[in-house]
Amino acid sequence: MSKEVVLLGTAQDGGMPHAGCGCDNCRRARAAPELRARVVSLGVIDRSSARCWLVDATPDFPEQLAALEDTAPSCRLAGILLTHAHIGHYTGLVHLGREVMNAQRIPVYVSRRMADFVRANAPWSQLVEHGNIELRTFVAGERLALAEDLWWRPLGVPHRDEIGDTVAVVVESSRRRLFYCPDIDAWDLWDTDVRAFLEEVDVALLDGTFFCADELPQRDLSQIPHPFVGDTVARLRGSRCDIAFVHLNHSNPLHFPGAALDWLRRQGMDVGHCGQRWSLA
Repeated sequence: MSKEVVLLGTAQDGGMPHAGCGCDNCRRARAAPELRARVVSLGVIDRSSARCWLVDATPDFPEQLAALEDTAPSCRLAGILLTHAHIGHYTGLVHLGREVMNAQRIPVYVSRRMADFVRANAPWSQLVEHGNIELRTFVAGERLALAEDLWWRPLGVPHRDEIGDTVAVVVESSRRRLFYCPDIDAWDLWDTDVRAFLEEVDVALLDGTFFCADELPQRDLSQIPHPFVGDTVARLRGSRCDIAFVHLNHSNPLHFPGAALDWLRRQGMDVGHCGQRWSLA
């Protein structure tokens, strides 16, 4: 596949197992390392230009960059797009600094608020000052060309924007479109009808953080809002595109085979799998 997207992780910002957590999911993942889940991220590949890109720089950046290089060994990393400023989506940038890769002016595509945050706060500001990264600000809704017949288009979505705004991303060619939305507070808060929007895409990777409301009884989920998987399924059942859930919290039963995953598949949807690939050609 000359143009494709690869899923490099499926978990929420803390991955699975979660630090300090003794839930059943985390205990299983600690006991069997092959069950561990990396933080959600995408790789975008264009073999015709021998380039590839990342969407988000996660705490699992070293393993994810290696996985991207294994998938497309002839392609060089040509840039990173950051969706927002929560820890699972940008902290992997530290590996581009002098202490590790000492990268040279890797383009990092960010909103204006995110650019201001990076420039104003160490250690991220050092990456700019030392020439490890080159910030390129985008305007949400505008399509950015990556290569011939390959674009990405960031779209503003409502999320907890304490230190920067949040975008979802459409990655597209003239033939196929993939929509990536790992974080959103609620579909009703978005100024777009998500069901109508998905009629225009082929694949949708959607926020599946929590399966249901009682998943974290010790936490007030209103403080960390995400649409529950069941609510999203009810809203989008019968959509023409292929829908898979990503950004799964460590507590989410969809991490493992069982009743929840069986139910989801009966609805015609699934969870994303690390290493899964979608052609844009």
